[in-house]
Amino acid sequence: MTRRSMLGGALTAPILAGLATAAVLGRQPAAGAAVQGPATQGAGRGGGGQQAAPIGVVRAPLGDGPFVIDTAEQHKIRIVVVTNALAKPWSLAFLPDGSMLVTELRAGQLRIIRNGVLDPKPIAGVPKSQPLGLGGLMDVVLHPRFAENKLIYLTYSKPDGGGKIATTLARGRWDGAALTDVRDLFVAQPYWNGSGGGASRLAFGRDGTLFMTTGASVANMMDAQEPSHHKGKVMRLRDDGTVPPDNPFVGRAGYKPEIYSMGHRNQIGLAIHPETGAVWSNENGPNGGDEINIILPGRNYGWPIVSLGRDYAGPWQGKFTQDGFEPPVAYWMPSIAVSGMAFYTGDRFPAWKGNVFVGAMRMGEIPNTGHLQRLVFNEKGEERRRELMLLELRQRIRDVRQGPDGLLYLLTDETPGALLRIEPE
Repeated sequence: MTRRSMLGGALTAPILAGLATAAVLGRQPAAGAAVQGPATQGAGRGGGGQQAAPIGVVRAPLGDGPFVIDTAEQHKIRIVVVTNALAKPWSLAFLPDGSMLVTELRAGQLRIIRNGVLDPKPIAGVPKSQPLGLGGLMDVVLHPRFAENKLIYLTYSKPDGGGKIATTLARGRWDGAALTDVRDLFVAQPYWNGSGGGASRLAFGRDGTLFMTTGASVANMMDAQEPSHHKGKVMRLRDDGTVPPDNPFVGRAGYKPEIYSMGHRNQIGLAIHPETGAVWSNENGPNGGDEINIILPGRNYGWPIVSLGRDYAGPWQGKFTQDGFEPPVAYWMPSIAVSGMAFYTGDRFPAWKGNVFVGAMRMGEIPNTGHLQRLVFNEKGEERRRELMLLELRQRIRDVRQGPDGLLYLLTDETPGALLRIEPE
């Protein structure tokens, strides 16, 4: 549904900017609800920066929905608000009984949604995380044989008691209400002060090994090129956290044996290609240069030497290409603060089958421009086209998952944060 059909007439860009989402969706903010105004320039993904005149688009609260929106190929879709009572949700996993587990980054809590209702009580047994920088309680995934062993995996920022954190993989057993027998399987080295690069995603490969990402952002960017560090890498582990003997750097002097690939910035999306089994990862660039990579063993993806983005101050970050560094399969200029990622394999949206969906938290460094993007690739992995979706909602999309029902589920990186379900109209 276009803005014209929603509102009964055309609106100019300045009017749309002022009316924001409340007008676009045909509703006014609830009584007493705050309207989020433009953010201050410089308060970007990395936080901080010089304070200047406000920039951005005024945004009203999300509202209760549902919202009907037109799209390019699937056409009308309905966005249902499952819950809007989360606090900066980060990741989503589906249990066999239809319940959903959701991590909350800053609160360090694991929540459960049963029969569409958020349990007000957090799940017990979750390890204590430290929300420094971009860190906190992050990904949650189920073991491929969860029906047999009930194992759940988490990544979190482990505190050292002295003001530093380490990106850590933990595992616990689900008893139907809580996590038990929780223990750390892998602690990425070194501990650091949390300034950038805190994100971590997980995905089980076809062979049962577990891929885990770490980041190396502005303050510690050269760690991505340091083989004796785990930061800025994709790791490959066995399901007990030990090193597979066929990892590419096993036995190589000066290299951590867990490393599968290196030269990454802040990786916030990870998915396994449903047909080829290839590992796909996306990562934030600086001011531009967000990218999707196909992760190959032993390869270097260039950060911070090679980048298609600019430093936040304006100059180009580095070279665009260089021998010995892998190019991305897709990239963004300007950046969209790319986040969670999923391949669509279901039957509820036939026009989207095989497409890649990525969350976007902002576009072109402008606050309140979060949305969802859909990318279409050919059989060779070459991009053919992409679509911006849900820009009307102006929500920072943190995670994208396909549910067992063939529908798409999104988490918004907001407080209050929402779980959204996309359905055919």
